[in-house]
Amino acid sequence: MFGTSSGFGQSNLFGTATNAVNSNPMKDVEVSSPPDDSVSCLKFSPGVLASTFLVAGSWDNHVRCWEVQQNGQTIPKAQQTHTGPVLDVDWSDDGTKVFTASCDKTVKMWDLNSNQAMQVAQHDAPVKTVHWIKAPSYSCVMTGSWDKTLKFWDTRSSTPILSIQLPERVYCADVKYPMAVVGLAGRAIIIYQLDVQPQEFKRMESPLKYQHRCVSIFNDKKTNAPTGFALGSIEGRVAIQYVNPTNPKDNFTFKCHRSNVAPNGGFQDIYAVNDISFHPNHGTLATVGSDGRFSFWDKDARTKLKTSEQFDLPITTCCFNAQGNIFGYASSYDWSKGHEGYEPQKMKPHIFMRSCFDELKPSTKRA
Repeated sequence: MFGTSSGFGQSNLFGTATNAVNSNPMKDVEVSSPPDDSVSCLKFSPGVLASTFLVAGSWDNHVRCWEVQQNGQTIPKAQQTHTGPVLDVDWSDDGTKVFTASCDKTVKMWDLNSNQAMQVAQHDAPVKTVHWIKAPSYSCVMTGSWDKTLKFWDTRSSTPILSIQLPERVYCADVKYPMAVVGLAGRAIIIYQLDVQPQEFKRMESPLKYQHRCVSIFNDKKTNAPTGFALGSIEGRVAIQYVNPTNPKDNFTFKCHRSNVAPNGGFQDIYAVNDISFHPNHGTLATVGSDGRFSFWDKDARTKLKTSEQFDLPITTCCFNAQGNIFGYASSYDWSKGHEGYEPQKMKPHIFMRSCFDELKPSTKRA
């Protein structure tokens, strides 16, 4: 599938003896040859492929692909390079291509069969989000940038099909046909409907007081159509928001990724929610935070299913595979303490995979 590409880096399945004790407190499977700098995004391949592949974008300007074997072992397959950090990745629906968005202001389309990458989108500032849209009547790439535009591209043309001027920079986005949600700097959220062509459906202010960092669309349990989204903020909080709630009380927020307060009072440390991912079968969700933990939640029962032990680094991104039996997540420095807080020798990025199907089964409690 990957042409003549060779693997990359020196594969070392067991890490090195110098690893801090708590770099893998959950004893999950470690992905071999991880990136050299912080991991910004992870995506498993779509279920149409016979094998499972994992793609990661990182601040070392690379996007890497591994094959995930049945026993959990990972084989580095290929990598591509941008001239700036890679901020987002997405797969085409047929699993033959990967789209990569970068601080170099471009998006590339990586053809995995030929192992060639070509530019398919251009912005005037770093590109924060990239999503493949597969509609019955058209398919395109949606890109959101800090240049305050959202653009839709036919991969065969160097000019966008549609360019939408936004009031602010794009900070997060998600697509589940026929819905797209885009979160902007300054707490605005815009929902688009994609049926015939992309068009604005609704504009709203975030239900969270602080800047949002991640958004993930969820499906209605009965119809399986996208019906709302979860929004995570830098202030350890997630909002569950329905686009057209049958009851206003359906919308709610919950706190997460915070330290326990001592019984005699004292301060509570509050951390950013870095990513949210919904389980493809159960409709439950995972959140990951700068506190170095992942948590699993049931939004319908409004209950927490599980919280991990604390990692020695923030958890920056997460995703589920198409079958819903693997939870992938990355631990790496989030630059929250700037350059001064970075110790390259101690803060090595890791990507982990966890067998998760049963842990994400909905709660038997009801809200």
